[in-house]
Amino acid sequence: MAWDEWEQLKADAADRHSTGMQLNQLDPGGGGSMTLPSQTGDLKVGHSDLTKIGSQAHGLYDDLWNKARVAVPSSDKAAGDLSGQGFALGGGLKHVSTRWEEQLKSLMDACAHISNHMQVTKKVHAGDEHYIHRQVSSIETLDAGFDERVGEPGKKNPAYEPKK
Repeated sequence: MAWDEWEQLKADAADRHSTGMQLNQLDPGGGGSMTLPSQTGDLKVGHSDLTKIGSQAHGLYDDLWNKARVAVPSSDKAAGDLSGQGFALGGGLKHVSTRWEEQLKSLMDACAHISNHMQVTKKVHAGDEHYIHRQVSSIETLDAGFDERVGEPGKKNPAYEPKK
C-alpha cells in the first residue's frame, strides 16, 4: 500500500468518525431504543455485592474440584486399559482426558482469581472508607480548632458569636 493511499484512508476515517470518546451515550444515528439516565454518577459497589460475586466464584471452584475433576482419573484408567488391549481409541481418550484436565485447571484458576480479587477489593474499599472518614474527621477537628483560638478551649470563639 502506498503511503499516499494510507494517508487518504486515515483522512476518510477521520471524516466519518469523531475522534472524541463518547461515554454513557447512544450513537446519535438512532440505531438503539435504550434510554440512558440524564445524570451521571459514581460507580457504586457495596460490600454485599462483592461478597456475592466472590462467594459464587468460590462455589463454582468447589463444584469443579468436587465434580468435574472426578472424570480425569477414571478416563485415564480407561484410556490405559483400551491402549493395553490394542485399541486405538485408548490414545484418543487419553488426549481428550488431558485436554479436559488442562481446561479444567484453567477454569478453576480463573474462579480462584475472581474469588481472591473480590476479597482483596472488599478489603481495599473498606480501607478507603476508613481513610475518608479519618480525613473528614480531621477536617472537623481542624475547623473546631479555629473556633478555639480565642477564649476557653472547647468553647466557640466569641468573635464569631452574634452581637447582642
